[in-house]
Amino acid sequence: QVQLVESGGGLVQAGGSLKLSCVATGSIYGRNVLGWYRQAPGKQRELVAHVSSGGETVYADSVKGRFTSSRSNAQNTIYLQMNNLKPEDTAVYYCNYWAGAAFNYWGQGTQVTVSS
Repeated sequence: QVQLVESGGGLVQAGGSLKLSCVATGSIYGRNVLGWYRQAPGKQRELVAHVSSGGETVYADSVKGRFTSSRSNAQNTIYLQMNNLKPEDTAVYYCNYWAGAAFNYWGQGTQVTVSS
């Protein structure tokens, strides 16, 4: 089992910044992917960014150039620095741990609200 705890969400005006953090604890495999997904009301959950334990990073097109994700393997932590936030970034942001189909875990989510 892996437990994920997110922090850092909140309310911000358009153009502002927020930084999310997620700490993974439990049975952590050496090779894994930590990621951020988001789900807006009435929409499907979508990938925001993910970072492998080897450092490979993937971003959704909608956040490229505005969001930066990084991780600390030593601390099993992933971060999401969100700059130039837009109202359409409003969603619940979920942390994800993946180390294979049988090892796919989600955090409880943190709300990010961007006002116009």
